[in-house]
Amino acid sequence: MTIGFAPAQNDATGPMGRSLEPEDWTVVGAPLLRDPRALVKELHSRHLPSASTAVVAVLDREHRLAASASFTQRKDNTDGWEHRNALLWHLRRIVPHDLRLRAPVRTGVLLLCRDGDPEWTGSDGAWMWGLRDACTLHGLRCGSYITLTADGWHVLGDGRRGRSPHSGSWAREAADGAALRPVAGAPEALRRTAAR
Repeated sequence: MTIGFAPAQNDATGPMGRSLEPEDWTVVGAPLLRDPRALVKELHSRHLPSASTAVVAVLDREHRLAASASFTQRKDNTDGWEHRNALLWHLRRIVPHDLRLRAPVRTGVLLLCRDGDPEWTGSDGAWMWGLRDACTLHGLRCGSYITLTADGWHVLGDGRRGRSPHSGSWAREAADGAALRPVAGAPEALRRTAAR
């Protein structure tokens, strides 16, 4: 008798890819953001995200920003499992879990700054899977998934969007001295974390 494990698949479309299709995301039932433009601007001014930067945020009961953290991910990483682990690690650093509550009262939101088309991609599906799973494991309500590209910001799933800020806005703000940018290749521990 032989015992073994199936090899892991790196393809996002495979069973180990852990990705959500747009139709699956609508079933998640993420609550609408009260003022997505204001939230995007606040997260952008706090973290100045450039391409490949993820900003995970936690909103309180009144949908105000309670805490946030930013980090970079490899561009070739399309596995929702790894995204989930990264999001969960940062959530644990910025807010205590709410697992003892009968129902979630805080909401997890993800802003991903990336290159390319502002519409849904397979990589977005992996991030959506990771956000949904990380929120569940941290006792949060799964909230909106927002992309930040050269075209501006876009809340995937509800269609709201705006032109500013966009993925290149950080360069202008950093040049104006709005915030310090981490050195390229800096370890995750040196990325920006903000909490109120």
